[in-house]
Amino acid sequence: MQKMENMNDENNIADHRSVRTYFVDEAGDPNLFARRGRIIVGTEGCSRHFILGMLDIQEPHRLAKACEELREQLMRDPYFKGIPSMQADNRKTATAFHAKDDLPEVRREVFALLRRHEMRFYAVIRDKSVAVDYVRQRNQREPDYRYQPNELYDELVSMLFAGHLHEEDAYLVCFAQRGSSTRNAALAAALKSSRDEFNRKTGMAYAARIDVTVRFPGQLAELQAVDYFLWALQRLYEKGEGRYVEYLWPAFRLVNAIDEVRGEGRGVEYTQKRPLIAAVYTEKPGI
Repeated sequence: MQKMENMNDENNIADHRSVRTYFVDEAGDPNLFARRGRIIVGTEGCSRHFILGMLDIQEPHRLAKACEELREQLMRDPYFKGIPSMQADNRKTATAFHAKDDLPEVRREVFALLRRHEMRFYAVIRDKSVAVDYVRQRNQREPDYRYQPNELYDELVSMLFAGHLHEEDAYLVCFAQRGSSTRNAALAAALKSSRDEFNRKTGMAYAARIDVTVRFPGQLAELQAVDYFLWALQRLYEKGEGRYVEYLWPAFRLVNAIDEVRGEGRGVEYTQKRPLIAAVYTEKPGI
């Protein structure tokens, strides 16, 4: 069974007095168009929202150990004997937790585990129909402009990390691998842009070191935990099913729904003081 990697020595930043590690993954996808500009948002296989989430975990090694122990326990349980997703050759639950692939019984155990660990979750949500409108308007101004999905991803990275890169001596940001391309430089630039914007707004000059690494979720329990938070949020926004978000809500710190309309303004921030639960969701306009 695959062992979790140790993130402490990544990029030789252990000599810094204070290092914070963040873990980032996505739900949905940033795709808006198919060939010849056909809009695919909301069609079969294409989500209506794109969500980027970040997890700040108090004791990541305790979480990794607990996930490994839980998976071993489930693999020994005769209740799951013969289940395809629990077979090592299928490289699903037997290798790593992934909410979409895990059985409901497995998800219940993972959700319960996450509630026992101290962590803080942050997310940014983009309504992709609004992004389509933006692309159309920009094309009218700039006929040669062509939308690239990485634009949306990088934009949300900058928004997600606003105010999260100024308290420590150094930061290590671990992104879940997307496809086969390596975009460490672009991701680092998006993080720097977020910090520069924070400096501009506050009049400060924070310059902590920021290192970027990319890992497959199967390598790190922390990324698997992010996946579960994102799956819960996606179930709410795509299917109106809020019980998973409500169950994990104690760990939520901010959900920035940047395209949601309230009154005359656009953009709603959900926090512990302004909870995002199913009852509130059904009343929200603009979704």
